[in-house]
Amino acid sequence: MSALLLPALAPAAHASDDVSIKFSGRLYYDVARFDNDDRGSRERDNDDLRAAWLAASGSFHGVDYKLEGDFAGHRPVARDVYLARRFGTTTVTVGQFKQFFTLDDRASANHIPTLERSYLAQTLAPTYRLGVGANGYRDGLFWSGSAYSLESIDAWKVKGRGLGGRTGYVPWSEPGHVLHLAAAVAREDYDNPGRSGAAALRVQPRVAGYFGDNSRLLLLDFRNGRDVQVDKYGLEAAGVHQAWSWQAEYGAAHYDDGQQKARVRSGYVQGSWLLTGEPRSYDARTGRFVQLKPAREGGAWELVARYDHIQGEQWPQTRRDQSADAWTVGVNWYAVKHLRVMVDWTDTRRRDELAARTLDHTGVLAGRVQLDF
Repeated sequence: MSALLLPALAPAAHASDDVSIKFSGRLYYDVARFDNDDRGSRERDNDDLRAAWLAASGSFHGVDYKLEGDFAGHRPVARDVYLARRFGTTTVTVGQFKQFFTLDDRASANHIPTLERSYLAQTLAPTYRLGVGANGYRDGLFWSGSAYSLESIDAWKVKGRGLGGRTGYVPWSEPGHVLHLAAAVAREDYDNPGRSGAAALRVQPRVAGYFGDNSRLLLLDFRNGRDVQVDKYGLEAAGVHQAWSWQAEYGAAHYDDGQQKARVRSGYVQGSWLLTGEPRSYDARTGRFVQLKPAREGGAWELVARYDHIQGEQWPQTRRDQSADAWTVGVNWYAVKHLRVMVDWTDTRRRDELAARTLDHTGVLAGRVQLDF
């Protein structure tokens, strides 16, 4: 059956000497079953078409472009919408694109080994923003930087601006043998959050995954209209040794509006083992993991495990100190290059550190059928 699917799933492409276009996309169908304890609001079992992305990309007289949107929800949401030009090993990008922060966020969701990104990527990464950026590589070094608005094409109520960069060194990079070291920093300035039409500044991750709306953990809340300065940093390390791979990150953000302060700290450790022997694919030019290609007709099988932690504090007017921990184990089947089936079990706990009590203990069995082309 997979052999019959491949011609239909191949990206459509048209090209001339100076103009080219290629169509690509992804479909994710997710399902979740929850194991709730008797504390907090119960989560409801659910399933949904989580992602339905379609993109057109290519080049136009030496300028690269990409137009990408997600059509899974009630209205389309813009993702990558940009123009880019290469100058040797450096690329300059203008438009809306994913900003340069964290190893976990820089990799496409098509290629990460868990259904959900780490708490670090969920809360600290700027993700898709309007701006101008540049990235390049040379002799094992990669670097990137951008100046961006806190607005995006679909979110105009977040007012402010940011400046960030990421750099790293890859002393070893070959199939089955990778060592990655990197760091990122960012400065963001929010204009009057909560007032004058600007959205409030809240950090409120879903602890129990995409369907876990009742497990949102409010780490901080700025809505009094005072400008907020945010300083972020992140540290990264990762490696590949044949079929084994690992990655770990730690990051923090400090918030200050002149009267209120807050801090978010997060980190995770993750490891994976490809039972069928393939090494996890890595791109040293951009410092991220990329698409795995199964080496056998039966596809590739992967086991993954991750420990994740986040804690947020706010003071002195509003006193808040809450944390979350999660253990995840999962198995992935890469049936063919563009088709993957994923199953994760995640055990989560939310705590109020000021009251020294556990808010809830929730487990979630989640699965996905993923098609990308």
